[in-house]
Order: sequence, then structure tokens, then C-alpha cells
Amino acid sequence: MPPPRRILGDLGERLAVQHLLAKGYRIRDIVAEQDDLLAFIEVRCRRGQTLGTASESLTPAKQRRLVGLAEAYGQTNDRLPERRRIDVIAVDFEPSGRLLSLEHIEGAVWAE
Repeated sequence: MPPPRRILGDLGERLAVQHLLAKGYRIRDIVAEQDDLLAFIEVRCRRGQTLGTASESLTPAKQRRLVGLAEAYGQTNDRLPERRRIDVIAVDFEPSGRLLSLEHIEGAVWAE
């Protein structure tokens, strides 16, 4: 019996990401759906805290850019969930590369 459509779609997306990574692409942002919510995910990473933490690295200019991108993306398809938000996943590493923390900040960015 073939897998349900959603499972097949998820598998296809994972394979596409692996393919792009293998070709040297970087996946920069994530658009995720959960129930009736569409979440735009900005991943911020920092090694060491000399320049601040990963969550502190999200500048007002970057926030404005994310809002614009989310609004533009939302206009591409009328079947997308109407509830939307912009989250940040902040990942901090030690200078050696060891993971210090991973924090998911829901609704981190708001339109002004």
C-alpha cells in the first residue's frame, strides 16, 4: 500500500534538502506548517559569544526583511493557513563547535 500523501510529501522534501546540501547549497530559512498555522523560521547561529548570542544577532533590518518575505510568500497561494508568525531558532555553539543551546522563540518578529 503506498504511503499517505503527507508522508510521501515529507519524504520528498527531506530528500530535496539532502540533495541541495550535497550540492553545496545552504538552507537559509524554513517555512513550516502546524495545524492551521504557517510559521516562517529564521535560524540564527553563533560560535562563541564575542559578538553576542544567536538570538541577539537578529537586527531590525533583518526583521523588516523577514516580515516582507513572509508577506510576499503569503500572497503566493490562497490555500496557505491564514494564521502566520515568524519564529527564530537561536543556536549557540562554543568556540570549539560544541552545542551550547538551541532555543525556539515563537512569534519573535512582528510586523510594525
